[in-house]
Amino acid sequence: MKKRASSQGPARGKSNAPSRADKQSGKRGQAAGGPGRLRIIGGRFKRRLLNVIDAPGLRPTPDRVRETLYNWLGFHVGGARVLDLYAGSGALGLEALSREAAHVTFVERDSRVARALEANLATLANGDSLPTQVVTGDVLHWLETAAPAAGGMDLVLLDPPFRLELAAASCALLEAHGWLSDDAMIYLEVESGLDPVVPANWQLHRESRAGDSHGRLYRRHPPA
Repeated sequence: MKKRASSQGPARGKSNAPSRADKQSGKRGQAAGGPGRLRIIGGRFKRRLLNVIDAPGLRPTPDRVRETLYNWLGFHVGGARVLDLYAGSGALGLEALSREAAHVTFVERDSRVARALEANLATLANGDSLPTQVVTGDVLHWLETAAPAAGGMDLVLLDPPFRLELAAASCALLEAHGWLSDDAMIYLEVESGLDPVVPANWQLHRESRAGDSHGRLYRRHPPA
């Protein structure tokens, strides 16, 4: 999932906010597939094993959590424009890609982790092209300064570092800067006990708990 080490100040710009790679180790165990391996659990790349580099706290989202999420999403994924923020290993976004998302953008601050994700995408592509982009940079800065695609993203996967107060800021930027389609789905994972502040036009659709994390799936409605 994500990270919890280091800190990020409130000022935007190039910050030192950790990505999934920086969370404290032990948030969750490795996903099935063995140490340093990530298994895709559904879609065209089902059962493919990918390498996961040794980085502080980097743990792919466990199979059970991914399976639950994508059961919730159902047919919403095929043809969707997907944004995986604080991507880390890319486990969440790779599942969307495997399930025929139209395009997946991964945003990851740690350059070494981002390069490893690019290498795994190249492995899956096997000489062909895949509808993906890996952005190396601070998520909040990128959300503030990049230009959203016309029509917005249909699915956002948001698993920010725990206990750095990034969830509310990320959600606010997604809404305020035109990143979301009218009926977008947003998956947000935060530490247990945190009641995240999300835009008023996001309706809670599903939620679950696993270990010390709490996942919520929201459905966006256009502002009144």
